[in-house]
Formats: sequence, structure tokens, C-alpha cells
Amino acid sequence: MIAKVVIIEDEKPNADRLKRLLRALYPDAEIVAVLDCIAESVKWFSYNPHPDVVLMDVRLSDGLSFEIFDKVNVTAPVIFTTAYDEYALRAFKHNGIDYLLKPIESDELKIALTKVEQNQFSVMQNVSLGSVLDLFKPKEYRKRFLLPYRDGYKTVMLEDVAFFYSELKITHAKLRDGQEETIPQTMEELEQQLDPKLFFRANRQFLVHIDAIARVHNYFNGKLKLEIKKNPAVEVVVSRDKAMLLKNWLDF
Repeated sequence: MIAKVVIIEDEKPNADRLKRLLRALYPDAEIVAVLDCIAESVKWFSYNPHPDVVLMDVRLSDGLSFEIFDKVNVTAPVIFTTAYDEYALRAFKHNGIDYLLKPIESDELKIALTKVEQNQFSVMQNVSLGSVLDLFKPKEYRKRFLLPYRDGYKTVMLEDVAFFYSELKITHAKLRDGQEETIPQTMEELEQQLDPKLFFRANRQFLVHIDAIARVHNYFNGKLKLEIKKNPAVEVVVSRDKAMLLKNWLDF
């Protein structure tokens, strides 16, 4: 039974969304605390009875939420909420930890909370977080491509790329000067190799550099449409599910 819940989330709209979903799914449950940073969370867990479940954002304003467990013994099951791509979160499932990918949907939250009620995954103290933490350490991102050219090779710098797009399973890089290059990597490989602060996976076909976006337009059914600098004919549509992720990315 889910009777008491703690939310750890530093973005108020996301915290409010979780509260609305919880109240709809478990009207009798009490949200005993909404915390927005590591320091506040450590203090709360040190002096209060622990809840039935904790909904915890991975990255908070003062660091990664994993630091909480170095400073206080959290005895409640934890469900992480995060905007990170699924490829980087396989270790969560591997270690018996559950997570929800933002934007969080009601049915997904219900499934995760049902697991808590049925004791289907471990609390944090009993799992190894080494492989999870490794994913969040600073990493080197791709800076250039070495491409075949005539009887040799040439270098294309990533800073010269406006966007990547996939067509007929072939990946292309559109450069800022209007030229175009064929890239051997798949879009999925590029998504892992590129700095997520600079490139956004708008949809299955497009990976867009933040400086290449001229304007963002509202589209039908909650979608967004990107206007790409110097490429007015290119139509990049962002799904309703990714719209909030895009706005948060552009606003940071």
C-alpha cells in the first residue's frame, strides 16, 4: 500500500505534475515532503520517518541525487525520474532500480508504484551503483569526423555541423556553410557520441545543434516545429512527449 510519498525534484512544474498524477492514482496517499536539493533531502531523511516510496530526480540543482545515499541511510524504495535517454539507463534496470523517463505518464507511474507495493525491486542500500554512477561522470564527446575524400581523407569539425538527418538509413551532416557530408555513424551512435548540451534528438530523423535553431513554433496536438537557420525548407517536428524536454533544453 502506498500511504506516504516523498518527491525530490528541483523543477516546480515537474514536481507539480508528479503531485497531480499521484493524487489521481492514490487519492488517499499523503505527499509528506517535496524537496528540491541534496542538502534539504539529507536533512529531511535524517529527522523524519521514511515514506513508502521516494520519487527522485537524478540531477538536482546542487548535484547528482546519488550523493544523498552517501550521507544518509534511505530505507524507502526509490524510483528515479530523469530526462536522460534510455540507452544510458540500462544499468538502472540491471541493478534492480526503477526509473521513469520524463515527461512522466500516469500509466508508467502506476506500473512503477505497483512494483513498490509488490516489493519487486530493491532499496538503494542493497544494490551496486558503480555502473550507474559511471554513466554520469564527465565524458569526452566527439569533436570531429575523419571522412574519405578522393584518394585520402578529410576532417569535418563538429562545430561546423548545423544538424544531422537520416534518410533511407544513411546519415547526413548538414554544415553551416550549406555543404553536406555522409557520415558512417547511425543516429543512435551519434546520440551517444555528441554533447547533449549542444545537440538534441528532435525525432528519429533529426539531431539538431542548439545554435542552428532560429525559432520554435507551436504545432498541432501539442507538438513543436523547429525553424532551422539558412534551411527554411527543412521541417523538423518535435513530438508532444518531447516538447517539454526541448523547451527545458533551450532554456538552460
